[in-house]
Amino acid sequence: MTHDTVITGARVVTASGTTHCDIGITDGRIAALGKDLQGEHVIDGHGLIALPGGIDSHVHISQPSGPGIEMADDFTSGTRSAACGGNTTVLPFCLPEEGRTLREAVADYRAKADGNCMTDVSFHLIVKDTDPVTLGQDLPALIQAGYTSFKVFMTYAGLALSDRQILEVMAVAKEQGAMVMVHAENEDAIEFLRDRADRNGETAPYHHATTRPVPVEREATHRAISLAEIAGVPLTIVHVSNGEATEEIVRARQRGLTVFAETCPQYITLTASDLDRDGFDGAKYVCSPPPRTAEEWPKIWAGIEQGTFDLFSSDHCPFRFNDPAGKDAPGARQSFRNIPNGIPGVETRLPILFSEGVVKGRLSLERFAAITATNHARLYGLFPRKGAIMVGADADIALWDPTLSKPIRQADLHHGSDYTPWEGFEVTGWPVRTILRGQTVMQNGDPVGAPSGSYLEREAPDLLL
Repeated sequence: MTHDTVITGARVVTASGTTHCDIGITDGRIAALGKDLQGEHVIDGHGLIALPGGIDSHVHISQPSGPGIEMADDFTSGTRSAACGGNTTVLPFCLPEEGRTLREAVADYRAKADGNCMTDVSFHLIVKDTDPVTLGQDLPALIQAGYTSFKVFMTYAGLALSDRQILEVMAVAKEQGAMVMVHAENEDAIEFLRDRADRNGETAPYHHATTRPVPVEREATHRAISLAEIAGVPLTIVHVSNGEATEEIVRARQRGLTVFAETCPQYITLTASDLDRDGFDGAKYVCSPPPRTAEEWPKIWAGIEQGTFDLFSSDHCPFRFNDPAGKDAPGARQSFRNIPNGIPGVETRLPILFSEGVVKGRLSLERFAAITATNHARLYGLFPRKGAIMVGADADIALWDPTLSKPIRQADLHHGSDYTPWEGFEVTGWPVRTILRGQTVMQNGDPVGAPSGSYLEREAPDLLL
């Protein structure tokens, strides 16, 4: 048969290994993998690697950020940046604004996304209220409607839930078969350390890191796992930054608990010293958990290599640096408390991991595909439609040039932020073409065509990664 499109000659990464073959695409899906396929349109993949389109399951786009503060990316710029980084699906978080119910928040958020996306999207929920309407009506109804994952916070005023509240939310997850994601940092400990820092005049950006030390995350990780054990639910710990928290996850698994783990590029490439740069520049690196010391990098790498980490996400949370509605918010230069929390990274996630992992021999191509796409699809109810190059799946494919070397430059990126934390970071291996359901949306680093992304309803999580 003649396919709509055929990709010829690439090294293709599938669930079972890698091979050189053609990929036949018909009606937006992968119709064949084989030799000498015929197509109306032919893409020459010789010298390139065909990987599943990246799935970034931890991004923040158009999210409420407090009075007078604006996130730098809407769905247009955020998904454009994602596509240019080799991604075909992103999962941002839906956060209810004050006075809005969870179901109202979902409707509002869908309206922001519809017609504006260069990638496919699906939403995680954020549960910050535990009233009877939220837990008894909205959350169960939304889970049944395909919003099968949600996040709870153990830090941040207005978001942090008590242990009892987390257990109540977990009880709904158990009943409905949803995945609970946890931001694990101890808010009381952080506030104790912040108050002490204030008294000592330690208010520069660097002290965002000193007031959120490793024990704050380690303790909360242990407590979140214990709560999940009491509630009898699986759990995903997001953006793990250090070896001690990783050890808590390993111990939980050794006890037979179902705990999944995610880490991010900032925890293998940045350090707390980046927050100690001259002047106000350290604010560019303020995120939570903060980057640690370089001594933690090998511990995170060990978790990536040995399978402790199931997911590698960006935690893309972009603000503009030179902007009073961004990092330079009122009072931010007087105290780190007032610096908006988060860094941009959806476009640079995959190149950083490919360069540091695959090129440097730490990761196989199959493992790279798993922690950047396949596991995300399985854990969040999108597999087998997404996350793998296989017959019947959506034709979501990123073609990579493994020899292309260049530094990360803000001038080359497509997010709404005005900086990148990785300015000048040398990378070998870049995606040169991103294909969403058979249509090219990025070529040679630039977006192609009009927004064509769709909203994806999801199934229950696959707990057998």
